[in-house]
Amino acid sequence: MKDDDWVDRLFASIDSGDVNAFLEFLTDDVLFQFGNAEPITGKTDVGEAVGRIFDRIRSLSNRVIEVWKPDDVVICRGVVTYMRHDSSTLSVPFVNILKLDGDLIGEYLSFIDISEL
Repeated sequence: MKDDDWVDRLFASIDSGDVNAFLEFLTDDVLFQFGNAEPITGKTDVGEAVGRIFDRIRSLSNRVIEVWKPDDVVICRGVVTYMRHDSSTLSVPFVNILKLDGDLIGEYLSFIDISEL
């Protein structure tokens, strides 16, 4: 089971806007669903989609409030703050369900409403 350091490193890769660092946490055939967007399969397509998200904002910062680790799943609840290119911010709650495949994430399900972004 993943320790808290692993969760911290995962979110640090996201907060840094480093797509390649984020992709290191995923299986090659990962299933990724972000908010109400259509699910994406495969590390390459996920990297392109995440890159587009990072391009739409100046920066982001995740604050993880709680982490649960039943079996081969990591569930994270928190708040993410997005800074837009005009320097305005939006903070929204999220829940991520990370289904593990060995040491990597095989399914990354992010429940978040970024409609105001």
